[in-house]
Amino acid sequence: MLDRIRAARDSVYSAMDMQKQPQRQPQTQHPEGCLVVAIRIPVRIFVFLVVLPIRLLWDALAAVARFLGRYVLAPVVRAIGRILHLLLVVPLIWLYRHLLTPLGHALAWLYARVLIPIGHALGWLYARVLIPIGHALGWLYARVLTPIGHALVWLLTPVAKGVAWAFDMLGTALYWTARVLLVLPALALWRWILAPAGRILGIVLKEIGEALGHAWRAAGYVVRAAGRVLGTLFRWIFREPARWVYRTVLTPVGHVVRGLVLHPAAEAARAIGRAVRQARADLRRALFGEPSRPAPVDRREPRGRGTRTLDG
Repeated sequence: MLDRIRAARDSVYSAMDMQKQPQRQPQTQHPEGCLVVAIRIPVRIFVFLVVLPIRLLWDALAAVARFLGRYVLAPVVRAIGRILHLLLVVPLIWLYRHLLTPLGHALAWLYARVLIPIGHALGWLYARVLIPIGHALGWLYARVLTPIGHALVWLLTPVAKGVAWAFDMLGTALYWTARVLLVLPALALWRWILAPAGRILGIVLKEIGEALGHAWRAAGYVVRAAGRVLGTLFRWIFREPARWVYRTVLTPVGHVVRGLVLHPAAEAARAIGRAVRQARADLRRALFGEPSRPAPVDRREPRGRGTRTLDG
């Protein structure tokens, strides 16, 4: 890419030198007009300002593309191809060689050695056994069973119709007998006896229920009033005197007992405990001596050169 850039630069410089030194052109060249010179100079300026940068940019992009294709895309594609070969092609080849091929041979052998003989045997059985049996059964159905069936239908149809008519008449007789002996008396009993008696009984029970409800509510009012009276009596007879005794008598007595008896007793018990602990400590010190105290350890970090490190 650098060589192409240098070559383009040299060509531009040579063109500029040729424009600066027109007197070196051979005398045999045909003279040019003002119009040709006026057109050539803008064209060369346009080529120098537009076409040359585009060509340089194109050569640079082509070089970068070749570099990327040779040193980036090609290795990546080869790596992906090797990975796909290792992950897909090799397992598929192994699967085809060690699984599908033996399975195909086994299926071919099964088809050739087992299924085809079984098919021939079934065909022979169908042609030699089942078809004659089917023809025999068809002839038996057409020549024997069908005439017998027609004869039975011709004989049993009147009998079946007679039996159906007899059952129909018997059902009608039983229906009207049950209707006259059971349904109509039960309907009359319900309509003329049970329904009026039920209505009367409902009215009586409704009145009794309302009376019981009024009596229950009245008893509730009475019990509530009696409860309030008894509660008031209990409060004035027992609770208020007890509260007065607790506030006026028991509370001052409790304060006096706590100040004169309980607190001195607690202080005496604590003093006795301290004396006992002190006597026990003095006895242990007299028998075993003073307990050895551990030597104090300086837990601060050393200073200067003696600084502690991880190696000790």
